Amino acid sequence: MARSAPTVPYKPKPGEIPTNPGVYRFRDADGRVLYVGKAKNLRARLSNYFAPLHTLHERTRRMVTTAASVEWTVVATDVDSLQLEYQWIKEFDPPFNVRYKDDKSYPFMAITLADEAPRVIVTRNRRIPGAKYFGPYPKVWAVHDTIDLMIKVFPIRTCSDSSYKKAMATGRPCFPGQIGRCGGPCSMKVTIEEHRAIVDDFIAFMSGGDQRFTRALTARMREASAAMDYEAAAVYRDKLQSIDAVLNKSALVLAADTDADLFGIAEDELAATVQHFVIRGGRVRGVRATTIEKEIDITGGDLVDQVLQRTYGNAAAADIPKQVLVPALPEDAADLEEWLRERRGKNVTIQVAQRGAKADLMRTATLNAQQALMLHKTRRTSDYVARTQALTDLQEALGLAEAPLRIECYDVSHLSGTNVVASMVVFEDGLPRKDQYRSFGVAETTDDTDSLYQVLTRRLAYLDRPEENEDAAPPVDPMTAATSDGEVVTERRRPRFAYRPQLLVVDGGQPQVAAAARALRDAGHEEIALCGIAKRLEEVWLPDEEYPVILPRTSEALYLLQRLRDEAHRFAITHQRRRRRRDIQSVLAEVPGLGEARIKALLRHFGSVAALKKATPEEIAELPGVGPKLAAAVHAHLAAPVDG
Repeated sequence: MARSAPTVPYKPKPGEIPTNPGVYRFRDADGRVLYVGKAKNLRARLSNYFAPLHTLHERTRRMVTTAASVEWTVVATDVDSLQLEYQWIKEFDPPFNVRYKDDKSYPFMAITLADEAPRVIVTRNRRIPGAKYFGPYPKVWAVHDTIDLMIKVFPIRTCSDSSYKKAMATGRPCFPGQIGRCGGPCSMKVTIEEHRAIVDDFIAFMSGGDQRFTRALTARMREASAAMDYEAAAVYRDKLQSIDAVLNKSALVLAADTDADLFGIAEDELAATVQHFVIRGGRVRGVRATTIEKEIDITGGDLVDQVLQRTYGNAAAADIPKQVLVPALPEDAADLEEWLRERRGKNVTIQVAQRGAKADLMRTATLNAQQALMLHKTRRTSDYVARTQALTDLQEALGLAEAPLRIECYDVSHLSGTNVVASMVVFEDGLPRKDQYRSFGVAETTDDTDSLYQVLTRRLAYLDRPEENEDAAPPVDPMTAATSDGEVVTERRRPRFAYRPQLLVVDGGQPQVAAAARALRDAGHEEIALCGIAKRLEEVWLPDEEYPVILPRTSEALYLLQRLRDEAHRFAITHQRRRRRRDIQSVLAEVPGLGEARIKALLRHFGSVAALKKATPEEIAELPGVGPKLAAAVHAHLAAPVDG
């Protein structure tokens, strides 16, 4: 089998691969291009793919074992390799390269500069010859609102081409012109040349020249008012109000002379989301969200490289800003800058936003990207068709006799080896059942695998209780019930806790799966299927298997397992935090004179237990109701060593 071979049979002979810059393509047995990449040194880069198979990232291994040949093209410069890589990815759409999916088709504002009398329109078509675009906008109504305000200040044409031609042929104003909605030559108020000048001002304002127009209109308003031409002053005032309304829709986030594109990125092993902020004149003029599906291992810098290639590969020179802000610099940042400079005709810099307003805006974009990634994964597992497909795929991948309609996932969390807790989350029919989540406290343990064994042993014991005893009071057990937000509640065990899962999932690889398999075996429940998902490579491990199962990137089953694992981790961390907070409240309750209200006030004032422990007696005494003597007692009690 190819998996056990030291490397692939089509590996080029030593010395065959040149050391020049170039672009390479992996093809399958049918000649289909599977992957395209570039390199400053082809020999050095390709040697990474032909290392022993067991050393490769699982997804990279799948690509090279699926391929049947590799070929390369030498180019003169690194910039040439970047351009050729972009062209080939666009031409061949290789399945192992990152794949993009815009969340939606965004509306743009477009000015049709190729027309005799340019007009402003709302469109999703980015291929209108000679058009100047602004946006994208999140909603169509947002574009219309902006246009309605803009034409009050810069009255340019809004009517259709047929209305324009009819008006110019008959000498009668177009209908929008008659009602004051069109300011083109067809309104019979301006010449073609005068209209073109207004269009230029419209574009200049939207491109970031707002301060110049604000100052000019303010000066004219004051001049008209001083000359007691109050009607003209009112016109200028209304135009200023329209400008203010447009500007209020996009607050000044950077210096007024800043033209930049900012990319916030959130990613996991399978997917990434990009928030692209278009900043012109210091204001966010457009936002675009993109989802990327990854197949093979790719670094953050390489991902930025691919995003910039896709964004600017077909962009007009006017759409490329002088500054590009990214979360991480790709290795070929200098080549990308030269490539962008050639396309723009002016210098372009690629920078990491590290401090100040740019860093703040990057954090905002990244937070939006993180939320978009979470939403993307949630939608994949909440859709009925996707859920059905996920369960079917999981059944086939794990070799199950039936689809796992009830799945339980376990995660162990600890604080430097102490305060060990475990979580159990339940998904039924592919959806979370938060009312059935459970948390476990582990009093004594040697490591995570021992903790997992203990927890599963305790949980599996409930499967052996006779049904007629399910309503009886439960025996003493260190397991506690908890709500979905981690709040511990005291109540009798619900009979549904004895429901038998079709599949147990553990967070981890071979060691964790082995511990869980031992718990199933010792409990006499080996009929329950088991798997583990290792976070670093998203490998799915089965008991007693030497190699993991690698689910396809687009597999709904893999998204479901990810959601289970992430939810179990979140629930474990939430319960551990609440437990630590409850513990510190118990410790503080031992201080004479410190009641429940003051304990809550202390924790609220300092924000965290760590901050309270670091506080001096004087700082503690600053809290109303806590005098020097009580503050000294609190400080001494927290500083005292804990027995055991």
